[in-house]
Amino acid sequence: MEDRLDLTSLAAETHFWFRGFRAFVSPVLGEAAAGRRGLRLIDCGCGTGHNLQILAPHGRAFGVDLSASGLTHAKAAGRPLVRGDVTHLPYASGAFDIATSFDVLQCVERDRDAVSEMARVLGPGGYAVVTMAALEALRGDHSEVWQEYRRYTPAMARQLFDAAGLRVERVSFLFGTLLPLMYTVRLVQRLTRPYRALSHDSDIGLPPAPINAALTWLVEGEAALARRLPRFAQTPAGSSLLVVARKAK
Repeated sequence: MEDRLDLTSLAAETHFWFRGFRAFVSPVLGEAAAGRRGLRLIDCGCGTGHNLQILAPHGRAFGVDLSASGLTHAKAAGRPLVRGDVTHLPYASGAFDIATSFDVLQCVERDRDAVSEMARVLGPGGYAVVTMAALEALRGDHSEVWQEYRRYTPAMARQLFDAAGLRVERVSFLFGTLLPLMYTVRLVQRLTRPYRALSHDSDIGLPPAPINAALTWLVEGEAALARRLPRFAQTPAGSSLLVVARKAK
């Protein structure tokens, strides 16, 4: 776990995937906040804490993670942190205005418990903004390294949040522009897996600068189009799913 989190911490600032992720998610958080400041936000499974910076403009951002080494990295962000299980959040019911969880649920065996906990700690009208790994066809080395239990379809995601009593307002694929490349790479990984060692830097290692720049341009362009042309956000497939759900007022 420590090796994986160290690599994530190193890659989070400049890797094309993380830059694309922020381009997709930051505007969605802004929509949920609706111009309000002084909100209480919680990132469930905050890992190295890097994503707390995109929550911070909207209020006080709290982080929860089970990994002690992850929280060691996260302390550098200077945010309130607690070591805890996302299926048993150590906070009172209704304590937060926005709850997030970014690419965590696929690694949680009891994902329904995790979403139910997010629903519990949200106050009336609060938002859950969540990303998760999409499509079993994209399973590869990364899935084994991070011990994914599942990858989601839109129907699976809706069912998960409906069961927690949250009203789903949006389910959309992200990183559709990378789909052909990712599918090819991960198919090759699955076919060759019996003949090679598993690499812990799979999908996290920073590619050469020209490639990283080109892929950054691609995913940030996709995110920009999704903001300007909402129908584009409904791309038929992608490597991640974004879910926005709301608790009843």
